[in-house]
Amino acid sequence: MKKTIQVSNQGATLDTGRRNFLKLSGIGIAVAGLTLIGCDDDNFDYTQNNGIFDLGTGDVGVLNYAYALEQLEADFYTKVVNNFYSGISSAEKEILTDLYHHEVIHRDFFKAAISGATNNVLPTLEFQYPSVNFNDRNSVLATAKALEDTGVAAYNAAGKYISNPAYLVLAGKIVSVEARHAAAIRDLISPGTAAFSGDDVINANGLDVAKEPKEIVMAAGGFIKTPFTWKEQGIN
Repeated sequence: MKKTIQVSNQGATLDTGRRNFLKLSGIGIAVAGLTLIGCDDDNFDYTQNNGIFDLGTGDVGVLNYAYALEQLEADFYTKVVNNFYSGISSAEKEILTDLYHHEVIHRDFFKAAISGATNNVLPTLEFQYPSVNFNDRNSVLATAKALEDTGVAAYNAAGKYISNPAYLVLAGKIVSVEARHAAAIRDLISPGTAAFSGDDVINANGLDVAKEPKEIVMAAGGFIKTPFTWKEQGIN
């Protein structure tokens, strides 16, 4: 059955009046007011085994995958802004708070979009950060860098698995924001350098690195406590 999904950022708590590096009002919330049309939930087959959630097949599998990553980033930045590391500057607070707002909106948008297409919605995941010292600047920024770089690489590779053009537009809008996040974090770590577009994430053709779901789940798996599978992509 075809469905039309209307999603907006209504109810999101944002301070768009601040003039800061990322300036929310300047970039526009990537997902605000986006309408996704033509979702056919008859195409989304999935199975659950032993109580472990499977992300599903087709576009819903990809959306649940992105939702898992956005849940992780939103959870991480929630912890960061609720207990800023020692010695943080006001500029760093503003940047990290902006990133927090963006990731929460991305997370909530995916939940709404997937819920409008299928009942196979990834549940709220639990996360852990055993090696992160949230009171230490280097530890927090290194983790943020790893998460942002991983998120960009994940979207870059996942695009080819999306069949619905509306979802592809959504992914393109969000990955552009995630890339700004990655650049901002890299500049905080190495200000005034070319690290924001380092050779470790930009290849010889000037293109962002892309990593397959298996690589991404392996890289992020240490943070994720709740098990899930994505059998379509060989993640068991």
